Amino acid sequence: MGAAAAGFLGVAFGAFGAHALRATLSPEMLAVFETGVRYQMYHAFATMAAAWALARWRQPRFGVAGALFLSGIVVFSGSLYLLALTGERWLGAITPIGGVGFLAGWFCLAWGAWNVPKSR
Repeated sequence: MGAAAAGFLGVAFGAFGAHALRATLSPEMLAVFETGVRYQMYHAFATMAAAWALARWRQPRFGVAGALFLSGIVVFSGSLYLLALTGERWLGAITPIGGVGFLAGWFCLAWGAWNVPKSR
């Protein structure tokens, strides 16, 4: 459900940025907003992959990966959305925390995949 919600919101935010914000944001801030959308969509799919892997193999690391992807979306993409909309530069300082969440999620996904039973 988290993956679907992230994907839905990513499409909605992307449309909002393309149509409503193009006339109000500077090109630089529109690019910041679009970066948030792009990473949200990448990680919506990554969250879906983690959920599928968890259902298939019951490896707890896949659940951790999904949670890290979702938290990364909130912190990374959320801080970029707020930065673009408010111009508050201090928000850029918390964006890397979300990036670390994404990296940790990918690590957990790979670690979980490494440890699934190999079929013959």
